[in-house]
Amino acid sequence: MSVIERPLLAVENLSKAFGARPAVRDVSFSLWPGEVLGIVGESGSGKSTLLNCLAGRMQVDAGRIVYDTAAGAPIDLVTAAESARRHLMRTEWGFVQQNPRDGLRMDFSAGANIGERLMAIGDRNYAQLRSTAESWLSAVEMPLRRIDDLPRTFSGGMQQRLQIARNLVTRPRLVLMDEPTGGLDVSVQARLLDLIRRLVQQFQVSAIVVTHDLGVARLLAHRLMVMKDGMVVEEGLTDQVLDDPQHEYTQLLVSSVLSA
Repeated sequence: MSVIERPLLAVENLSKAFGARPAVRDVSFSLWPGEVLGIVGESGSGKSTLLNCLAGRMQVDAGRIVYDTAAGAPIDLVTAAESARRHLMRTEWGFVQQNPRDGLRMDFSAGANIGERLMAIGDRNYAQLRSTAESWLSAVEMPLRRIDDLPRTFSGGMQQRLQIARNLVTRPRLVLMDEPTGGLDVSVQARLLDLIRRLVQQFQVSAIVVTHDLGVARLLAHRLMVMKDGMVVEEGLTDQVLDDPQHEYTQLLVSSVLSA
């Protein structure tokens, strides 16, 4: 008997407005296990608002966000209890913020930042917590001698590496990323993108990556959604969308990158 695979995440007719101004308008899509979805568009297109709605950081006005949990019981995150959403963010989901200071405990050591996430799923053995933290610092190419240092003493690139380790240490099924390389210089961006791509492939993580950088989208995403004025105006395989854009807005986005 064949196994019927369900999408990991199914978003149906999602809408969000700020007063009279619509920010996300009737957005629908599915994310499949192991898939990386890129969401691109100019500032104000609605992509970050959409990501925050998915993460439960903003209350939506209409629509459904159905997640297929590890236990095999789909839940609608729009109507689910706040405690259920918080549990998912501690266990099955991760969220990588554009500014790593927003995603780290700046008064905790690097090792404690990773260990705290593990403790949230029940790990309590100090020696094992420290050993796992060391392994993940190595995985994100950070020197082990910095394990007891505070994140505020790190460069922006190192802070972002630590945030990635903190999010992936529990092997989440889904990671949301908001401009993960924003604000970093080009050489640091390149190394960080290689790291993200390697870890996502290694652990078969599904991810949604919001970015204004089409180069980042091409490198990380299997599939792309283009947003304008809160709506999805084009979607498809990443190379297909970027190499042969069909919508006028996507054509302008691509041509502006090529002519820059």
